[in-house]
Amino acid sequence: MRLGQNPAKAIDCVAQPQAVTVAIVTYIPFLSGYYAQSLDVLKKSLASLRASTTEPFDLLIFDNASGPETRAFLQAEHEAGRIQYLVQSEKNIGKGGAWNFVFNAAPGEIIVYADSDVLYQPGWLARSRQILQTYPNVGMVTARPLRSKEKYYAATLGWARQTPGVELAEGQFSSWDDFNQHSISCGIGEAQSRQWYGESSDWKLNHNGVEAYAGAAHFQFVAHKRVLQEFLPFEMDKPMGQVRALDEQINAAGYLRLMTTNALVAHMGNTLPGALTSRPTPPRRRLADQPFIKKPLMWLYHQIFQIYFDR
Repeated sequence: MRLGQNPAKAIDCVAQPQAVTVAIVTYIPFLSGYYAQSLDVLKKSLASLRASTTEPFDLLIFDNASGPETRAFLQAEHEAGRIQYLVQSEKNIGKGGAWNFVFNAAPGEIIVYADSDVLYQPGWLARSRQILQTYPNVGMVTARPLRSKEKYYAATLGWARQTPGVELAEGQFSSWDDFNQHSISCGIGEAQSRQWYGESSDWKLNHNGVEAYAGAAHFQFVAHKRVLQEFLPFEMDKPMGQVRALDEQINAAGYLRLMTTNALVAHMGNTLPGALTSRPTPPRRRLADQPFIKKPLMWLYHQIFQIYFDR
C-alpha cells in the first residue's frame, strides 16, 4: 500500500543530457608494478580533459573492477559533481564488454571514447567535431595523427579517390616528434620507431577546406552514437587484444576513419609524462630486457596476475 503522493510528481522538468558524452573506461586493479602510476595518470587525464575542453559535455566513467584506491577516488569525484555518470563493475568484463555498455548507455548523440591514459590539449574536441560534421559518413575521428595499416582505412581512401573535389595526397606530413611520442608511449624504442617512420607515410585529405588524415585509433575517438550502435554487441573473450574488431568493422561498413592533422591528444601509457626520461636505464633493467630473461619473467607475471586479479 502506498501512503501519500510521490513528491517527484511536483517536479516540472528534469535535467537534459549534453549532446556530447565523454566515455572513459578504467581498469587499475592495484597500485604497484605496472600499475604503480596508473591512478596518477588517470587524475592527470581528467584534469587535462576539464582544462582543455570549452564545449559542454557529460562525463561517463565505466570502472572495470579497479582496486579500492581507484574506486574511492572515482566515487569522490562523482559525489563532487565532476563525473555525471559512474558505473563500477563488480568484474572485469573486458574492453568489449565495457564498450557494449557504454555505447548503449551514453546519453549524448555524440560519444567521445577514451582510455584512461589520454592527455588532452586545447581545441581537441572542436577540431574533431569539425571533421565529423564536414566529412560525410564518418565512423570515427581521432584527435592526433598516427600511422596504421591501410587495410583499416581502405574505405576512406576509396571514398576520397572516387569523390570529385576531394584532394588526396600521400607523403611524410606528420612530424617525427608526434610519431615518436606515440611510439614511446607504447613502449617502442627509437630505433624501431625511426625505421617505421621512414617506411610509412600519411594520407592527407581536404574536403570543403577541412584537412584530415586517413586513419583513426581505438584508444581515443569521436563518433556518432548511432554509428557505434550498428556494431553492437562486441563479442570479445579477452580483456584486451581484440579491439581491432572495431576498426575492421567500421572500415568494412564503408565509414570514414579520420584524424586531425596535429596532435591534440596524447597517449600517456602507464607512466606520467617525463617520468622515465630524466634518468638513465639502470644496468639491471637492461639485463632484464634481454629476450631470454624477459620472456619467462613476463610469462610468470601473467600467470600470477591471472590467479589473483583476472576475476
